[in-house]
Amino acid sequence: MFGLFRPSKVIDPTLGELVRSRGYWRGTVSIGPYSNVTLAVAGGRAAPESAALAAAREVPTQFSAWRADIALAVHEHYKPYAEAIAAGELPSPGAWFPILALPSEVWPHLFLTFVCVGPLSGSLTVELGMNVEWDEEHILGARFQAGKFAELCGSTVPP
Repeated sequence: MFGLFRPSKVIDPTLGELVRSRGYWRGTVSIGPYSNVTLAVAGGRAAPESAALAAAREVPTQFSAWRADIALAVHEHYKPYAEAIAAGELPSPGAWFPILALPSEVWPHLFLTFVCVGPLSGSLTVELGMNVEWDEEHILGARFQAGKFAELCGSTVPP
């Protein structure tokens, strides 16, 4: 009877141990320079959803192909902050505020915090949750559908 309340586990040959918790199969994944990133994969009580699991397995190899789209979208998110500070509309943040002329310059200021793979608006979506130094109030979500960049969500919630 007590086994009924024990969390379900699966061992995936690529992703390792995944434990069912709060509606997702959870584990960690290493992606580029980011290790032990929280991973959440959609699925039922018995197992992760097969398409979501397959997409999660591809994230580490797809990441290098996604970097340019992520950098461009995050740099676009950065620009209004820089412009508002330059115009005196926001208080001067001091020395910590980065000066980013090019999209490729976002990477030292971006921290990958989670990967969530599951349905969103009817499509299987991979969302990379990120913190950036200039926006302490939001977690950004770079969303990919069918392996292609779909959008940058300016305020997402970890699964």
